[in-house]
Amino acid sequence: MSFAGTVLIVDDESHIRKYVCLILRQFAQLTIIEAANGEEALGAYERERPQLVLLDVNMPHMDGIETLRRLKEIDPTCSVIMLTSLANRKTVEEALALGALDYLRKDTSKDEMAKTLTDYFGSLDASASAPASP
Repeated sequence: MSFAGTVLIVDDESHIRKYVCLILRQFAQLTIIEAANGEEALGAYERERPQLVLLDVNMPHMDGIETLRRLKEIDPTCSVIMLTSLANRKTVEEALALGALDYLRKDTSKDEMAKTLTDYFGSLDASASAPASP
């Protein structure tokens, strides 16, 4: 399945960004933007307005929760999926309460991560082709 659009990957660890990029390359029409921290992410979001942000929870200087808050101030409709190495229930609940769509553990298999992303882009595709309500 191939989708058009832009995805912003935010993680302070370059090997994680590269791993997620590898998975996203399955979606040939995607433009992939990378940011290494929350400040870079905010700037990239303002410039590019991606359809999806994949956002690390644990980053130095500005963590993912604060970055999510600020992204939602910029654009309350932005779509964010959190990336975490630890599924800390409190942090996950806080992110979801702030408007994150979902979260993925960084150790999620490539196939499971691809399925989550396919489901997300499939829901966008379905809503774009749904008839307008009267």
